[in-house]
Amino acid sequence: MSELLYTPKNAYDVFSEEELKAAYDYCEGYKKFLDNGKTERACVAYSIEIAKAKGFVEFVDGKKYAPGDKVYVNQKNKAVIFAVIGKESPEKGFNITAAHIDSPRLDIRPNPLYEDGNMAYFKTHYYGGIRKYQWTAIPLSLIGVICKKDGTTVNINIGEDENDPIFYITDLLPHLAKDAKPIHGEDLNIIIGSAYDKENKEDKIKTAVMKLLNKKYGISESDFQTAELTIVPAAKAKDVGFDRSLIGSYGHDDRVCSYPALSSLLSLENPEKTCVAVLVDKEEIGSAGITGMRSAFITDFLLALCDGYNSRVAFKNSAAVSADVSAAFDPTFASVYEKRNAAHINCGPAICKYTGHGGKAGASDACPEFIAKLAGIFDANEVMYQFCELGRIDAGGGGTVAQYIADRNIEVVDIGVAMLSMHAPYELASKTDIYMMHKLCKAFYENY
Repeated sequence: MSELLYTPKNAYDVFSEEELKAAYDYCEGYKKFLDNGKTERACVAYSIEIAKAKGFVEFVDGKKYAPGDKVYVNQKNKAVIFAVIGKESPEKGFNITAAHIDSPRLDIRPNPLYEDGNMAYFKTHYYGGIRKYQWTAIPLSLIGVICKKDGTTVNINIGEDENDPIFYITDLLPHLAKDAKPIHGEDLNIIIGSAYDKENKEDKIKTAVMKLLNKKYGISESDFQTAELTIVPAAKAKDVGFDRSLIGSYGHDDRVCSYPALSSLLSLENPEKTCVAVLVDKEEIGSAGITGMRSAFITDFLLALCDGYNSRVAFKNSAAVSADVSAAFDPTFASVYEKRNAAHINCGPAICKYTGHGGKAGASDACPEFIAKLAGIFDANEVMYQFCELGRIDAGGGGTVAQYIADRNIEVVDIGVAMLSMHAPYELASKTDIYMMHKLCKAFYENY
């Protein structure tokens, strides 16, 4: 009678020694992806680098491509699409995975530099949903670009090299915190220096900082106004636990799904259908903008692949996995989860039929026929998976890019790795779940 009941599987019950080794080995590449892609710009550059090594070339609009051809589109250096051309007509549909490569962080403001209390600071504006207190008293890196009015661009990356200085946001000592207020957005100010020379008459520390920056990068204070500079945690991706079964890192959300979507696509040679991996920006703030999932650049690329074919039919017959993370059950905070419908670590990627909040507001509620077909494919290819919701009803909620894929008349469902401490500066994910997400994307590409 056991076949009548549903029992979740744990990877450590079902993985062979060989598969467990394959999972751990796979995650070494993922850790490199994390460390080399802490911003969306860095992630796009690194993704293109590894794709080129697999034979991908930049897409040329109007050019005819043959089955097996591998192409990519770089959208403003902040989003990227990869595709392997299939044997079948585009009217048979595309198999698409879509993930986002932006993560919560702190952005440097247009006029950031000031001094106070014998220290110089940068003002920041937080990006995405963060718990502000988590960003104090940790080592931070400064990464981004300064685009100057003369047309030149200066790349900035300070804090990632072992010999670099880091940056820091202070917190209040417990001895004086009895009546302390919460950390607010205007409190997230980055210490960038405290030294000056006697020649500086006014704004001594601020001037000293600008002298250093001018000498090294050739910039003045007004160049910050046309810059895109971000503050991210300086910590590297590391194994967690005596057994090394987890990975701790900044940016798991959503690079933990982006890397499997990409790596599985890179492994394809001659798929039946054209397979596409979309890695987008701006999901954490609503997917708007020219590099977000709502942008026409994605539709334009798919339409270009449909040249000479009926694009409406192609879109109708397409299928997509919105590859985004879910919250893993955390017994320390059990009250916000509904345990029967929560995702669990090491139980495979989590299928979330709908997201949103409250009464499914903002959700893309996937069709049962589509979900059942996917589940059959995953079962046939020995892919572990689980079904979940984000948390208790009315405890909160969240959204993904799924609704914007559905807007294009493409079948879609959310599937992703369940993780702990989502949106914290250092998040946790399971190695077996990450590897199984790779297998799931590959099974979807090859069999849907």
